[in-house]
Amino acid sequence: MNYSDFEACAALDLPDIQLEKLGEGTYATVYKGRSRTSNEIVALKEIHLDPEEGTPSTAIREISLMKELRHPNIVRLYDVMHTESKLMLVFEFMDQDLKKYMDIHGDRGALDPHTVRVFMFQLLKGTAFCHENRVLHRDLKPQNLLINKRGELKLGDFGLARAFGIPVNTFSNEVVTLWYRAPDVLLGSRTYSTSIDVWSAGCIMAEMISGVPLFRGRDNNDQLNQILRILGTPDDATIQRLMRDSPDVQPRAFPRMPKMPFQTLYPRAHPLAIDLLEKLLRFDPTQRLSADEALRHPYFTTSAAVAGISSPSAGLGVSGGAQQHDQQQQWNQQQQVSIYEGWLRLAQIAGHHRANVCLHD
Repeated sequence: MNYSDFEACAALDLPDIQLEKLGEGTYATVYKGRSRTSNEIVALKEIHLDPEEGTPSTAIREISLMKELRHPNIVRLYDVMHTESKLMLVFEFMDQDLKKYMDIHGDRGALDPHTVRVFMFQLLKGTAFCHENRVLHRDLKPQNLLINKRGELKLGDFGLARAFGIPVNTFSNEVVTLWYRAPDVLLGSRTYSTSIDVWSAGCIMAEMISGVPLFRGRDNNDQLNQILRILGTPDDATIQRLMRDSPDVQPRAFPRMPKMPFQTLYPRAHPLAIDLLEKLLRFDPTQRLSADEALRHPYFTTSAAVAGISSPSAGLGVSGGAQQHDQQQQWNQQQQVSIYEGWLRLAQIAGHHRANVCLHD
């Protein structure tokens, strides 16, 4: 697909184009558009450029990472178009986000066990692919998980995403929406890694099971206390290890609280779902499962679970299961993404935002 393929836009002052406004975010407005050649419906993210500041860093991150991350469970970025005042990102169109799906299809927001398993499998697939390619999403939440009519769930909104490893290994702790923020980040860690996305995935799983967010703090301290009320106070060895591994974490006294079993919170959930949840939501980041390890958990790999993922019910048309996981692993090895090269290329462009930024396939 290329620039001329898209009715891109009333936003780019092209005549006789009708677009439906879908939403407005911190730095962009999203519209619904249509491809002129294929008649395909697309999502158009319009970013207004400040004449002094140029292209926002969030847009640079999103473009550079999403042009390289090709996976069935990551929203596809088709094209980028640029004028002096506007930047337009052309994405595949998704019908709704997970939050809206839960509101519409859930029982007071709670999804049935089969749907939770299918969506968690896809969430972890997309997350594992990001991590294999050294990318942290850093803002996983229901509003950033998009679902189409086939029941495919895909990671979207990489505006806070970050490549990790060389040359950078310390990050901002102002990441992840509060309710999905890991305790190590709440404590001020700037040396976090993939485990922060795993924590967010665990919070999302709990929310799909119950229909309400698991931890609903008002601020950082309240969020941490909400976590302690359920996970219990970590032992001294865990606290010392966390402070040793994350020098930015400030020493503090924790109130002594007992652990609340997840089975008590979610008595109707399957024991395997509870076991996975426990292993995603560990206070100590080094003790959380990786996304790849989570995909091999019995919650997904028992014969009944694999059959359910491979042959989902009507409206949840996902391909997958353990076999697809193995195939994706092989595909990952064959296609090495050039995250750093893409980032550097976009960073150079951002320095003079009046340049034409068309990154075609």
